[in-house]
Amino acid sequence: MGIEFFLFFQQILRIAVPYLLTSVGASFSERGGVVNLALEGMMLAGAFGAAAGQHYTGSAAAGILFALASGLAVAFLHAFVTVTMKADQIVSGIAINILVMGATRFGLSVLFGSAMNSARIGGIEVSSVFADPLFLAALFSVFAGQFVLFGTPYGLRLRATGESAETADAAGIRVGAMRYSGVLLSGALAALAGAFLVFQQHSFTDGMTAGRGYIALAAMIIGKWNPVGAALASLMFASAEAAEMWLQSGFLPTQLVQSLPYVITLFVLAGFVGKAVAPREVGVPYVKSRRSD
Repeated sequence: MGIEFFLFFQQILRIAVPYLLTSVGASFSERGGVVNLALEGMMLAGAFGAAAGQHYTGSAAAGILFALASGLAVAFLHAFVTVTMKADQIVSGIAINILVMGATRFGLSVLFGSAMNSARIGGIEVSSVFADPLFLAALFSVFAGQFVLFGTPYGLRLRATGESAETADAAGIRVGAMRYSGVLLSGALAALAGAFLVFQQHSFTDGMTAGRGYIALAAMIIGKWNPVGAALASLMFASAEAAEMWLQSGFLPTQLVQSLPYVITLFVLAGFVGKAVAPREVGVPYVKSRRSD
């Protein structure tokens, strides 16, 4: 019984890593005032970059670098469209997710000769999840993210841009630069989440993120735009997903069991989203008034 519980606990932690990384990144983006529905695309781009990078170099470290480059490229696109061009942030996020899904499918065909999956890659060979550097990075991101957001001048400036961009601008804070930094940080962490998925499955498969970006966004909302709160919500969702895997061999219908994580997401959001207070100007493009010019 003890061994089974330990294995179940490890499974929860393994499932939680992508949620932890992505939800912490989402906290930075949205605290700065940018809604980031493009997390799914950033994760998927990072996963594809990791698979391609390790396949062609034979190095997991190179795969991580390729993942970061891919995720940052998608994040930069989202920041450019929403911060510089001041487009609707929700529309941008959905459009980017569709774009990345099509682009990775095309990339699979070009690089691997398949529209469904890449060649097998080695991943990061470790004895347990506790020794995985990406798991350690996820843990570090939670505590470092909490400290940076609430204990540093950068975090104060970033939060100020999400609460009142005009006031922050008047105080000499470069609103555009701060919002870019929040989105880029979210892209980097989401890319690491995608790399973790690929290394765990040892290949890239079409649409392999399977809605994890949206669940991470829900975890961030439930955690009240707070990295530690987002981490706790991520663990809750990971526990539900792990339970779903263990219950599939039981007496419940498979379809019902597979829907468990998403049903829990809906119920928890229904109970928490009304109580969670978002940054006041999240989703609102900042247009500098003429008086400030």
